[in-house]
Amino acid sequence: MHLKASALRDWTPPRSWKAVRTIEAHAGGEPLRVIVDGLPRVPGRTILEKRRWFKKNLDAVRRGLMWEPRGHADMYGAVVTEPVTPDGDLGVLFIHNEGLSTMCGHGIIALATVAVETGLVRAKRPETRIAIDAPAGRVTAFARVEAGSRRVRSVRFHNVPSFVDTLDGTVDVPGLGRVTYDLAFGGAYYAYVQAGPLGLRLTPDNARALISAGTAIKRAVMAARPIIHPFAKDLGFLYGTIFIGPPLDRRAHSRNVCVFADGEVDRSPTGTGVSGRVAIHHARGELKLGRIIVIESIVGSRFTGRAVEEVGFGRFQAVIPEVGGSASITGRNEFLFDPADPFRAGFFIR
Repeated sequence: MHLKASALRDWTPPRSWKAVRTIEAHAGGEPLRVIVDGLPRVPGRTILEKRRWFKKNLDAVRRGLMWEPRGHADMYGAVVTEPVTPDGDLGVLFIHNEGLSTMCGHGIIALATVAVETGLVRAKRPETRIAIDAPAGRVTAFARVEAGSRRVRSVRFHNVPSFVDTLDGTVDVPGLGRVTYDLAFGGAYYAYVQAGPLGLRLTPDNARALISAGTAIKRAVMAARPIIHPFAKDLGFLYGTIFIGPPLDRRAHSRNVCVFADGEVDRSPTGTGVSGRVAIHHARGELKLGRIIVIESIVGSRFTGRAVEEVGFGRFQAVIPEVGGSASITGRNEFLFDPADPFRAGFFIR
């Protein structure tokens, strides 16, 4: 039997099917599915207003793109919008298995790479500056561009003001006992916990135990205290737990493993998590302005972090963190939504 391969190449879906096109990338091993076509314009005067509208009106699309069968429990995505500030280059919403986040460091690194390499923003050498309006505020990315091309070799970004809310807090966690944590904001709130006292290894083969412990700690902290952002109610929630431990590579300062949203495990060192780490170390007097630390992820990828400036932020003394890393484009997709498909809105099994 002769197979007509051109039939596969030339097939077009019925016009009644919804099509969403994406560019796939990753930063430090953590995926970023950038939605480039197939969604309606997201209205709103601010990115937080756009975030609220997306949650109310397009959540089925989020689930369909993040969850199985098109995604998986640890998928992550970005929706590019027009900027909401006069000097902004673009806006962004970040989506995941539970909903929409308020900031994402690996997402900024991957999105800046995609924006420059695809020509969404004009490449300037040796470094392209991109002003990004994120839900947590203005983030400025700097993409280092290879001479004679649009290839991005690395990205660093200045994050929103990052600060420590609590040092050495304690909470009773079922199954773990009394746990000590730091609470810090780096675009999102995290509870930072030393892994060693809990007997946790920060390696991929221990992922299930990390998810279980991280989720339990997050729930316990949320039940024990309010999480209040000084300016925006939408930002006042605990996004995840970050476990800290020694690095496997001695050139790194330490290792981060972030368990966030509904039990997602970040493959990267977590850019917002590194921002919070910078704020914590600076508040403890362990990290002077300008000094770089290297944070390792569960898969061994690395981000750099440093505090570039001290700023006041409401009642908090904050820093502007700079986080750096690299990303790669891995593919492009056209996802189809058959109205008759009973699983078109997705599902996931943990």
